[in-house]
Amino acid sequence: MLLTAPLKHTEVVVPETRTISFVEALREAADQEMERDDRVIVMGLDVDDPKAIQGTTRGLVEKYGPDRVFGTPLSEDGMTGAAIGMAMAGLRPVHVHIRMDFLMLAMNQLVNVAAKSRYMYGGQVSVPLVVRAMIGKSWGQGAQHSQGLHSFFMHVPGIKVVAPSTPHDAKGCLLAAIRDDNPVLFVEHRLLHFQTGPVPEGDYVVAPGKARITVPGEDVTIVGISYMQTECLRAQRYLEEVGIRAEIIDPIWLSPLDMDTIAESVERTGRLIVVDTAWTNCGASAEIVAGVAERLGHIRDLRLQRMGFAPTTCPTTPALEDLFYPDARGIAVAARDMVEGRATGWVPAERIDLEKITFRGPF
Repeated sequence: MLLTAPLKHTEVVVPETRTISFVEALREAADQEMERDDRVIVMGLDVDDPKAIQGTTRGLVEKYGPDRVFGTPLSEDGMTGAAIGMAMAGLRPVHVHIRMDFLMLAMNQLVNVAAKSRYMYGGQVSVPLVVRAMIGKSWGQGAQHSQGLHSFFMHVPGIKVVAPSTPHDAKGCLLAAIRDDNPVLFVEHRLLHFQTGPVPEGDYVVAPGKARITVPGEDVTIVGISYMQTECLRAQRYLEEVGIRAEIIDPIWLSPLDMDTIAESVERTGRLIVVDTAWTNCGASAEIVAGVAERLGHIRDLRLQRMGFAPTTCPTTPALEDLFYPDARGIAVAARDMVEGRATGWVPAERIDLEKITFRGPF
């Protein structure tokens, strides 16, 4: 997926010379940083398996050896505690948890130890830990394997949360996360793993707290989180057909969150839809909408809407998944109704040319 507008609020614009996948971008980031800094290790369930976590760790154990790339027991709590201890002792672990659902087994370690130690010890220790965790639907992941629980961690000071949506940002965000002296939750939607796009070969970072306007517009602001950025870009194309110019924003980093870029856009458009790959209740979409309302509610009239999971447990069957998850056509309908201030009854015809990204499972 190509970027369709100049980067905004990024420190360095690096020439983009080749196209690789999201998976390849993650593998390259880990490889380059392990080569640059011998304190970086990669650990987690199946990181040394032949399938190599969708290919994101392929070749690392052969290159850096089992002391720096190693599989762990199925013990999320204990292994997270070990990773935190390694980070405090001077290493920079990248701990692959595979599915975010099972981070719940390590919440005490992450929330009460990793996130708080630097504060509790007056800055004398740091916890440079990256936790990679997958979210989202695919081929029937269902109730316990597809949840987007990133807002749990946005709520906690001391831990950063990033959810890149392009291969460019996947590499730049992972490099930034590994170099950060604070714990970082790195959110990967499995439907993004086979997304392709331009990625520089060299060293660059996508710094925390900086969003990007991916498509400029003037009628409505649409914020798409993680994989929903893809659906929002497709929705923007549907909206073009009826003369509506939507401004699409990718927040990239959810904590720290770049509210300035979002609020500046909504101040111009007066309309905001936030689409999350999670439930709306107490979620990232609720936080963004509330932040915009606090900043702009006394300045101008606003129309605000959240979109996300239906308020029920994640289903397994494709037919129910279609009802449970937002999609481009539904986002486009909500945006047009918001712009026109009424229920238009419009249902855009499905465009096959926009459905280029498909999940290749099972794994």
